[in-house]
Amino acid sequence: MDFSLKGKVALITGASRGIGEAAALGLDGLELAPMNPAALDADALRTTLQQHGLGVAAVASVSLGLSGLTLLHPDAATAARARSRLDDLIAFAGRVGAPLVTIGSFRGRLAGCGPTARRDIVAILREAAQAAQAAGVRLVLEPMNRFQTDLVTTAAEGLAFVDEVGHPALGLLLDTCHMITEETSWTEPFRQLARAGRLWHVHLADSNRKTPGYGLIDFRPVLGVLRELGYREYLSIEVFPQPDADTAARDGVALIRSLLTTT
Repeated sequence: MDFSLKGKVALITGASRGIGEAAALGLDGLELAPMNPAALDADALRTTLQQHGLGVAAVASVSLGLSGLTLLHPDAATAARARSRLDDLIAFAGRVGAPLVTIGSFRGRLAGCGPTARRDIVAILREAAQAAQAAGVRLVLEPMNRFQTDLVTTAAEGLAFVDEVGHPALGLLLDTCHMITEETSWTEPFRQLARAGRLWHVHLADSNRKTPGYGLIDFRPVLGVLRELGYREYLSIEVFPQPDADTAARDGVALIRSLLTTT
């Protein structure tokens, strides 16, 4: 595809299915969201992806966060399991060839975790970033809307938090569905992160978390500013499987592909 952004489009999926279907859609890669990465054969999966001409955009922790396994959790045993699972995600990412591990709802909430919660999550992510760097992987924290997190809701808050952690292997991703709630511009958050060298990943979803084109977001200014900034990493489509997974994937990819060639 002749586009200066490069326009590498990926879908978020479970790690063991959807590879052939993704290749048939003309995707560049997948963002894998395993529940238990240690139970997967990362080497075999990497080989299968390569055979289909697919890369790995990132390893996502979204399935863990949705299941209630979070790094900050009122139950110490649950938090400890989540921390161990983060190590598994990092190791899996290194073996499967993923450049990033995403941290969204998996980080948990400050509320209910005591007065040291912020200091705790800073220390956890600093330690994990060190491990990621050793594995040739980086971590990306996702600003999320206020209804899903009480820690980092905007790009500006994300940059301040990354500075607080203070490790070069921690950056940020922006998700358009969260941005529509928390940001005041479609372009400035991307510019802000790019200026800081921390814009490492992008999630695309419409205003209702459905596939692009099924809601209120005009994706042209988003793709336009990414082109302007010279962003050359993946654009991962993270959406509800509605009306069904195949239709959502096909329609979302078709819209983003069309905009990549015309924006």
